[in-house]
Amino acid sequence: MRNRTTPLALEALPFLIPSLLLTLLLAFLAGSRPLLYPVAGFTGLVTLFIAFFFRNPRRRCDQPANAVVAPADGVVIYLGPAVEEHLGVEMTKISIFMSVFSVHINRVPVTSTVLESFYVAGKFLDVRHQRATFENERSGLILETEKGWKLVVVQVAGLIARRIVCYAGKGDRLERGKRYGLIRFGSRLDVYLPTECVVKVAMGEKTVAGETVLGYLP
Repeated sequence: MRNRTTPLALEALPFLIPSLLLTLLLAFLAGSRPLLYPVAGFTGLVTLFIAFFFRNPRRRCDQPANAVVAPADGVVIYLGPAVEEHLGVEMTKISIFMSVFSVHINRVPVTSTVLESFYVAGKFLDVRHQRATFENERSGLILETEKGWKLVVVQVAGLIARRIVCYAGKGDRLERGKRYGLIRFGSRLDVYLPTECVVKVAMGEKTVAGETVLGYLP
């Protein structure tokens, strides 16, 4: 998986390098054209925001073996029953909304094997609306633990986010808490847990990817 040790996600480079070079050029030209200083200041702020957005902090994942951890930083905006469209069974759905100020690296919720991966092209509705689950661009993984429990984690693109990145694919063995992808500039993660899972989060609760426990499998 990518971004294991880098302080910034490597996906930042196509945005960060041009912004940084433009800032340096404007700052150089401003020596003879003072009116360019405000422009250079603005592009400098954009450069700092890009670096902030793609930050890649380390996280400790030392919870009990049966714990399911949050795959994303953000706020729980939905918690309740839902029929997962790929498995076709009722599960407990937890949706985590990521603002542009959240860390956008996504992490594996539980040590597991990828049974299937899927990508669906779609709209870019506000991800806080439940229609986004079925209508927005999304990418998902169907996971199976050693105990045979199946979970589904879905990256959902939103109004600003137009680029989902997922490094994992069918057959991959994933370790809980490790980085497996990101969504550029916003969005949300939908996690589908078996109904037997004991949920430990509540609506409106803030989550930390790789650390906050969403629930415990039997």
